[in-house]
Amino acid sequence: MRHTTFAGKTLRRCTVALAAASFALTASSASKEKVVPVTPFELSQVQVSSPTILKVQRLATSYLLGLDADRLVSPYLREAGLQPEVESYTNWENTGLDGHICGHYLSGLASMYAATGDARLKERLDYTVGQLKRAQEVAPDDYLCGVPGGKVMWNEISKGAIHAGAFSLNEKWVPLYNIHKTMAGLRDAYVYGKNNKAKDMFLKLCNWFLNITKNLSDSQIQDMLVSEHGGLNEVFADAYDMTGNKKYIAMARKLTHNTILTPLLRKEDKLTGMHANTQIPKVIGIMKIAHLTQDSEWRYASDEFWHNVVDSRTVSIGGNSVREHFHPSNDFTSMIESEQGPETCNTLNMLRLTKQLFLEEPDASYMDYYERALLNHILSSINDIQGGFVYFTPMRPGHYRVYSQPQTSMWCCVGSGLENHSKYGEMIYAYRGKQELYVNTFLPSTLTWKENNVTLTQEGNFPWSDEVKITVKSKKADKIWNLKLRKPSWADEMTVSLNGQKLDIEPDKAGFFNIDRTWGQNDVVELRIPMSLKAEELPDGSGFFSFLYGPMVLAADMGKENQLGLYADDSRGGHIANGPKLPLNEAPVVISDKE
Repeated sequence: MRHTTFAGKTLRRCTVALAAASFALTASSASKEKVVPVTPFELSQVQVSSPTILKVQRLATSYLLGLDADRLVSPYLREAGLQPEVESYTNWENTGLDGHICGHYLSGLASMYAATGDARLKERLDYTVGQLKRAQEVAPDDYLCGVPGGKVMWNEISKGAIHAGAFSLNEKWVPLYNIHKTMAGLRDAYVYGKNNKAKDMFLKLCNWFLNITKNLSDSQIQDMLVSEHGGLNEVFADAYDMTGNKKYIAMARKLTHNTILTPLLRKEDKLTGMHANTQIPKVIGIMKIAHLTQDSEWRYASDEFWHNVVDSRTVSIGGNSVREHFHPSNDFTSMIESEQGPETCNTLNMLRLTKQLFLEEPDASYMDYYERALLNHILSSINDIQGGFVYFTPMRPGHYRVYSQPQTSMWCCVGSGLENHSKYGEMIYAYRGKQELYVNTFLPSTLTWKENNVTLTQEGNFPWSDEVKITVKSKKADKIWNLKLRKPSWADEMTVSLNGQKLDIEPDKAGFFNIDRTWGQNDVVELRIPMSLKAEELPDGSGFFSFLYGPMVLAADMGKENQLGLYADDSRGGHIANGPKLPLNEAPVVISDKE
């Protein structure tokens, strides 16, 4: 459907309880109070019951199962010297980035299995891991990657022959990024998919990388990191988290790119012109290292990045970047003019960073952004008929988006799309020990809080309805714990009732209502979160607005004419909506003063 969506203005670090506009942000980086982190629930502990989400998960599951695992594994077998059973996929998968989708595929299978319990996904995951294991077993050094001619290149790297460009390394297409996807996929196959072979393979691949780079100086590694490398620092931090072996956290620090870290530590904005999704995974790694090592400086650097992107470079749907790059924070002209608007990969990674920041310091402002980006960008990035995924979401009024096709489209945003639609239940709830339970978003769902013998069920039709019913069933009615309910920044008012009685309570400084009591076996909390129509201007004050109802960005149907390439072909640029653009002066105009 052709539709118009205007980008909206965000507020700079306002207090949640006072700000009505979206993205009301607290100055968490200015606070030095010690805050005990909270913990996310496993995906398997949260069953989402929203009909919209369930439909999306079915579509994404069909897309996952519709892909041929043997074709995805083919580049790995080829590079291991084994004979693949079938040819690899085309598009990005046979033009230099061979194998990158398989890493995402492991992550998508594992996380969707955790979210849905669909045994077909587990079977496919275990099969794919087994095929990759064949490739790794024949490598004397435990190497596992699909980069064409990668062994020769890695040998050059090990000897200090490093020739890095933004999207190349020794004349290969971002091989560091590629191998990061393999590492992350194996990690997720273990963490979400409970495949122990994948853990062993992941650590072997980490050890291979340590060996390849053992003779490189810090400056040589920094030279290498000029090339896009995904979240390499994060996966080594994860290896440390799994094993406690300090060699991994030391490598994670070495693999942190000073070009992004140093300006953040100095609170300098150097993002304009940078390739956006090259930077976001680096900061996810910085935040992971900060969490594991209790490094407050790196934690505040991560928060500084988050505020820079969300406050100054994000549009109303929660996305950022134009033609994959950060535009000037004071000029969104390119955002309105270009057909290559916010990239879905960027928003996935911003959500991952937001999750880490929230868990470290649970403030409702993080979840205001999380909810906005999840419901407006991520949820809309899958076609609701055949399940194709979106690369760019144009903010240009009246333009359209392109959807992938499973056998021809192998872009990065297809890879992240395989993962995106398993994670809707990931941050609805969080907990701190047995004392506090956070309700962060209001999607219909059931939580099994097994650590506290509690089942909690949310009912309603959010975000299409402003009424939410929460039923708490506690098997042990002698325990006191605190139910913390987020007050969204878009809600001017919010009422909370317990067992039919309206409560006279106000949100705390972090933006949560607190009900601290002994919970019974059938307590009912009812919320009313009135939604209203609001207008949001682009952050640069250029006169382009979005209209929102509650957390939802509204759109207008402007016809279906000339949507060339709506379903992508096999071409290199098939993900771009290259059809005719509606002239901006023909877009609908609202005549009014801003007030």
